[in-house]
Amino acid sequence: MSGSTNTLMLSFLLWLLFTFSIVDSCICRASSDEAACISSERHALLQLKHHLLDPSNRLASWSSHADCCKWTSVVCSNVTGNVLQLHLTTSFRIMQIIGNEYYTDYYEGSPFGGEVHSSILDLKYLNYLDLSGNNFGQIQIPSFLGSMTSLTYLNLSRAGFGGSIPFQIGNLSNLIHLDLGGNDFDRIIPFQIGNLSNLLHLGLQGALTYDENVEWVLPLSSLQYLELNYVNLSTSFDWLHVLHSLPSLTDLHLLGCHLHHHFQPPTINFSSLAILDISFSYSNFGASMIPKWMFELKKLVYLRLRSNHLHGSIPDGIQNLTLLQHLDLFDNSFNSSIPHWMYSLTSLNFLALSYNDLHGTISNSIGNLTSLVTLDLLGNELEGTIPKSVGNLCNLRNVFFSNKKSNQQVFEILEIFSKCVLHKLESLFIFDSLLFGNLTDQIGLFKNLVSLELSYNAIQGTIPASLRNLTSLKYLGLSNNQFIGNPFEILNSLSELQYLSIQDNLFYGVVKEVHLANFTRLIVFSASRNQLTFNVGPNWRPSFQFLMVLKMESWHLGPTFPSWLQSLKHLRSMDISNSMISESIPTWFWGAFNNANYFNLSQNFIKGELPNIVINSTFISGVHVDLSWNKLSGELPYLSSSVSHLDLSSNKFSGSITHLLCPKQDKSKSLEVLNLASNNFSGEIPDCWMIWPYLVTLKLENNHFTGNLPPSMGSLAFLEMLHLRNNNFSGKFPANLRNSSKLISLDLGGNQFSGVIPSWVGPSLFNLKILRLASNKFFGSIPHQICDMSLLHILDLAQNNLIGNIPKCINHLSAILVKSTSSNSYIICFGNHSSSIVDVLLLVKGRVDHYSSILGLVTNIDLSGNKLSGRIPSEITSLKGLRFLNLSNNLLSGQIPQSIGDMGSLLSLDFSRNQFSGFWGVIGPLLYNRSWRHAYFEFIDDLWFKIRLLNDEAFQK
Repeated sequence: MSGSTNTLMLSFLLWLLFTFSIVDSCICRASSDEAACISSERHALLQLKHHLLDPSNRLASWSSHADCCKWTSVVCSNVTGNVLQLHLTTSFRIMQIIGNEYYTDYYEGSPFGGEVHSSILDLKYLNYLDLSGNNFGQIQIPSFLGSMTSLTYLNLSRAGFGGSIPFQIGNLSNLIHLDLGGNDFDRIIPFQIGNLSNLLHLGLQGALTYDENVEWVLPLSSLQYLELNYVNLSTSFDWLHVLHSLPSLTDLHLLGCHLHHHFQPPTINFSSLAILDISFSYSNFGASMIPKWMFELKKLVYLRLRSNHLHGSIPDGIQNLTLLQHLDLFDNSFNSSIPHWMYSLTSLNFLALSYNDLHGTISNSIGNLTSLVTLDLLGNELEGTIPKSVGNLCNLRNVFFSNKKSNQQVFEILEIFSKCVLHKLESLFIFDSLLFGNLTDQIGLFKNLVSLELSYNAIQGTIPASLRNLTSLKYLGLSNNQFIGNPFEILNSLSELQYLSIQDNLFYGVVKEVHLANFTRLIVFSASRNQLTFNVGPNWRPSFQFLMVLKMESWHLGPTFPSWLQSLKHLRSMDISNSMISESIPTWFWGAFNNANYFNLSQNFIKGELPNIVINSTFISGVHVDLSWNKLSGELPYLSSSVSHLDLSSNKFSGSITHLLCPKQDKSKSLEVLNLASNNFSGEIPDCWMIWPYLVTLKLENNHFTGNLPPSMGSLAFLEMLHLRNNNFSGKFPANLRNSSKLISLDLGGNQFSGVIPSWVGPSLFNLKILRLASNKFFGSIPHQICDMSLLHILDLAQNNLIGNIPKCINHLSAILVKSTSSNSYIICFGNHSSSIVDVLLLVKGRVDHYSSILGLVTNIDLSGNKLSGRIPSEITSLKGLRFLNLSNNLLSGQIPQSIGDMGSLLSLDFSRNQFSGFWGVIGPLLYNRSWRHAYFEFIDDLWFKIRLLNDEAFQK
């Protein structure tokens, strides 16, 4: 071999060796993840950190002395060391339950704030940027982000941005994923976004706060994924015309978009559509049925139409979608039986027909749906038993049934599931189905169960020992049954439990530390209203340190205040009411729970003065505090601005309420519900209500207040319930209520108000359902404008000095004209964060009764104890829905209207102590009115009692 050849070969070998050494070095660096980041990029990240607010120090690893590729939230190239991805999101903690997500507002670390600095531009190879879930204080999205053309993924959703969306975003031509949702932009999406012709994935969830059209998507011919969730399309009548022109579209998500569906395209161009989600979108604009164009989407495998108020029969057109695998019609108003053709959709692996009005039976043909993984039929009116053929669906993992007309034994349900289902089932919900009998040991055979829900049945006996075998169980609901014994002697071995609900049973016994030791993963603990005693040492620390919901109402926790609560730093909701606690609230309590928004310590024996309720919560508002029915005393505390619901009723507070209502810092408060009823407060009400502009409910009854209502109470524009009964208020009817048009319930009874009832009460307070002015000193006639209150169904003007005739227009009270068929027995006042149930005291049949839970069904007119004269107007007999009528102790004369018997809903009628002629003329209609027969003997007893009293009085005279 020549020298030149040897030299060439040696050079080649040296080159090859050098090349291999480089490749080997790269491979080693890639496999060991040892590539160090670029110095300039490390500096850029430190600049970015400097301008971010990081309250929980999540970026503690971002140090100038460390390799930035090893920093948290940073992903680098293993080969070059360039920063490729930044994951600066603040995510919600999610607990997986029954196939759906159970979302909480608990953050994995505090959200970032501050600003996004331009140093991020030095990350030349960055392709993935996620800033979602943060709080950037409504600043504008930095326009320089439009220069980062290497980006393929940009997620700025729920990041607290505001202002307008910079048009420079339209320059990011390599974007595959764009999500700008959940911010508060004051301008529509810029038209330049339509220049992103290479875009494959677009997410704009919640990005548009104004009505918007969607024509800007037309140039995006390559778009495959389009998400416009919560974009308001209510005025975009051509949304379908635009979207159906996207031929490559496979995924379309229009959740909560307020859609119209009037346009029916002659042909459907997005024939490639495979996934369609139009949930919560049609409810405001009345798509009564599923639009027909959906039935032409022959490639559709996923159809989700939740909560759209769709009604009628489930349309036959769905059977044309032969490739359908996922059908979700949850929470609509379909009122047919399950159509037989549905049992032929053999490709279905997910079927949700829950919370409709479906009736009839479940056909045995359901066994044909052999691909089913999830079957959800909760919340319907289905009859009959669960077919045995369900046990042949060997792919089933999740089963959800509720059948209020079933009345099956528990073991019959469990025996349905054959071996092919038994060992695969992960979720079993038999909810509100009249199941009875004992829960047998057979339940222990379902060893792969993750979720078990048997609440709202009539199951008896103890929890079987075999339940210990369900070691994978994360969700267990046994509430509202008739279980007995100590449940924790069985449940204490279920170490994977995250959700436990056993409230409203007959459980009893002593719960010790050892019973709860394995619950290290528990997030929800709901065990109220049983007969359980908690016996733990003074230094006990719960094992469930991530608990968010604690419900232990009616446990025996006292007499000492449970100090172990202090360690539950993640607690969101706490109910330890009626638990025999008699110590005062410790000083550490209100500042211990930064994530909490619900505190219920009512119905205890807690004593002493109440410290200032300063809650250092992550919630700006919406905190609920209930300390009612205790023995608290002294002055009222200072109130944190985050509290929206405060109930201090039925305590021993005394003195003035000025300290609470008129703090030195006169900033507006977010309080919506204030209940100070049944204490010993006295003096006049201070005039500083202007700093409580969001009050919806104000209850000051059963105290010793005096004087007039202050003028600033007229500033409470959102007030719906005002109860001032049983005080010593005086003066004329409060003129400052004239602008309180949202009032639903007004109770001024048992005071010293005087003067005439003003004529503006009817037209100004037109939303009133309850008007109670009893036991005051009002005089003059009843203004006929009261008849304009079309929603009024309780009118109590008893025990005043009213004169004149009963207004003939009383038949204009349209809420009482017909018998109520409403299933809602409560009257509720709603605020933005709080609600309260209206209650009232009524004198009926000689006794005072408290109405709350059935108040929505009560109709009452009480004009007794006045000086009303003339005849009873015949128009009053038109009030077919009236249940209680009391006109006693007046100066009424003439004959009782013969048509009084037409008032078929009456349960109590009192005309005593008047000057009628022919009073017994009413008895005939009473006897022969069919709807009165059940109450007849009670009526006669009550009537005889009143007649006897009248005779006794006459005899004494």
